[in-house]
Amino acid sequence: MIRIVTRARLAGLEQDVQRARARTQEIQDASDRAFAGHTRSAQRLTAQLKAARREAEVARADALDLQWALDNAKAKLTEAHEREAEQAARIEELSAPAPAGASMVLLLHYGKPHSIHPDEAAAHAYAATLGVPLSGWVPVGERAAAEAWWRCVPFIYDAGRDHFRSVAAPAVEPSGGVA
Repeated sequence: MIRIVTRARLAGLEQDVQRARARTQEIQDASDRAFAGHTRSAQRLTAQLKAARREAEVARADALDLQWALDNAKAKLTEAHEREAEQAARIEELSAPAPAGASMVLLLHYGKPHSIHPDEAAAHAYAATLGVPLSGWVPVGERAAAEAWWRCVPFIYDAGRDHFRSVAAPAVEPSGGVA
C-alpha cells in the first residue's frame, strides 16, 4: 500500500516530533534536577551520618571517662566512709569516760611526751616498733626524765576532778583553789 503524505501532513508530523522532543527535553531536565536534588540530599545525609557517628564515638569516650571517674569517686567515697566510721569508732572509744582508777601510760622520749598507751606493756610494744629492745627497760630511779632514752610515766583517772594525774606525783591542791 502506498500512502501519499502531503506537505501539511509532513509539517504536522514534524511539529509533533518537535513537541515530543521538547517534552522529552523538559522531562529529562526535570529528571536531571530531581536526580541532582536527590544526590545532594544523599550526600548531605551521608555527611550528617558521618558527623553523627563521630559525635557518638566522642560521646561514648566521654561516657567511659565519666564512668571511670564515677567509679573512682565511688571507691574514694567508700574508702572515706570506712575511714570516717573507723575514726568515729575511735573517737567514741576515746571519748568514753575513763572508769575510776583507770590507768594510762605516757611514753616519754628524752623527757618529751611521745605517745599515750593504755598500759605499760602496750607502751613497750609500741616502742619496740620504733626499734627499742623489749628487754632494755629498767627502773629509772632518780635520773631526770630528759636523761632517759625512753621512759614510761603511769597516770590514773581522778574521777573527782575529771582528769588524769601522775601516779608518781602526789595529789596536790592547786594554790588558790580548784582551777
